[in-house]
Amino acid sequence: MLYDTSGPYGWLGELYATEVANLAGHFGAPVAHPVSTYAPGELKAYPAVVYIGSTYDEPIPTAFLDDVLASTKPVIWMYDNIWQLTARDAAFASDYGWMWSGFDTSSVTSVLYKGTGLTRSDANQAGIMNYSSVDPAKVAVLASAQRSDGTSFPWAVRSGTLTYIGEIPFSYASETDRQLIFSDLLFDALAPNTPARHRALVRLEDINPTNDPAQLRAAADWLASQGVPFGFSVTPRYLDPTGYFNNGIAEDVSLKGSPVADAITYMQSKGGVLVGHGYTHQWAGGINPYDQVTGDDYEFYRVTENADHSLNYVGPLSGDSTTWAAGRIASADREFKDAKIAQPTIFEFPHYSASAVDYRAIASRFSVRWERALYFGGVLSGGVVDYSHMVGQFFPYVVKDVYGTKVLPENLGDVSPAPWFIYPARLPADIVDAGQKNLVIRDGFASFFFHPYLDISYLQQAVSGLRAVGYTFVSPASL
Repeated sequence: MLYDTSGPYGWLGELYATEVANLAGHFGAPVAHPVSTYAPGELKAYPAVVYIGSTYDEPIPTAFLDDVLASTKPVIWMYDNIWQLTARDAAFASDYGWMWSGFDTSSVTSVLYKGTGLTRSDANQAGIMNYSSVDPAKVAVLASAQRSDGTSFPWAVRSGTLTYIGEIPFSYASETDRQLIFSDLLFDALAPNTPARHRALVRLEDINPTNDPAQLRAAADWLASQGVPFGFSVTPRYLDPTGYFNNGIAEDVSLKGSPVADAITYMQSKGGVLVGHGYTHQWAGGINPYDQVTGDDYEFYRVTENADHSLNYVGPLSGDSTTWAAGRIASADREFKDAKIAQPTIFEFPHYSASAVDYRAIASRFSVRWERALYFGGVLSGGVVDYSHMVGQFFPYVVKDVYGTKVLPENLGDVSPAPWFIYPARLPADIVDAGQKNLVIRDGFASFFFHPYLDISYLQQAVSGLRAVGYTFVSPASL
């Protein structure tokens, strides 16, 4: 993977390359560096190359341009600087069968791929490359950008070994977004003979010692009755240090001796797989950002809340370190041990958030995470981590990410029956719709989570709906 680095927004290149590297981690061990350091003939050493053109007129070595034009290996080129490649071959239009014309800034809210309309946010204003000519005898139009007026133009084209995508599809992405196209096109480049397979995962979420054990057993019973294996995430110690939910009286509840401990054992007997979900799911240092209560606040990253309820991801917590993070997990492990529950082998960061230090620290204890994650500037390149440059990412299949851990996908979100301020409701029908759109990925997942305090009918509808559109539920332990 080659990326841009010049200009005032050159740092974006590494973040985009990080997202590509994580997805490519499904197929092997990707290598990434700036395109400016490309060495002649380097392309031949790899099964494929992805170039992410994020800086307009990035100076691209002519050796790379020449190697792309001569390549017998798959090349995926995104967005900017395609004009440098076409200028290098005077006969490009006749050789490849297409020619770009310029960025089209029309309103495009859908991209059609494999007969499925995938969403594209209106917030994407940079435009998509359009074409002055496309010869259908030489060019496969892989996906089409659908304008709001009903017209369309190519979103991605392929001719020979060259695939060109007219934008970088990671910005403003959602569970149903056109980014799924790139995730699937990687199979063409790296595993073209992969057969179609559509698996699903479900996780019961945010369980702690104060949960209603009857609700946990009911969810496990229904899933087992349907032959659906499942995971369940547990935070083993509950803290409400200010008594926010207890009339001003502090609460501290451990797993040991609680009815929830017995329910955990019961869920395991029904095919459930225990997932570690932090130690206390809150921060001893204060509100972070809501009320300092387990399940509500962040444990491994500093976050503040704005008046409109949007969030600011500030940076690592005070005192954050490898030793501190490892200590949190060791404390959680002791809680499980004291409750006579085997320690989990899969981990999920509370609220899917942590520092780069914490992600790496967890990798020494857990080989598998099941979550979405945060990625920062400097991680991919091995430089100083810049927490002001951050992206969040989720995956449609199992990957090994840049932190060195296997990551199981969670790509559909959760059931939220009612809206909460700026956050809309998300019903089982939305989960199923997102799963249906994810079927465009030839070997992908539909993975969601469910809070067991909600009406169990929501869980039943989501699971049954995903099965009806073609997914088979599997155990996280099998991956």
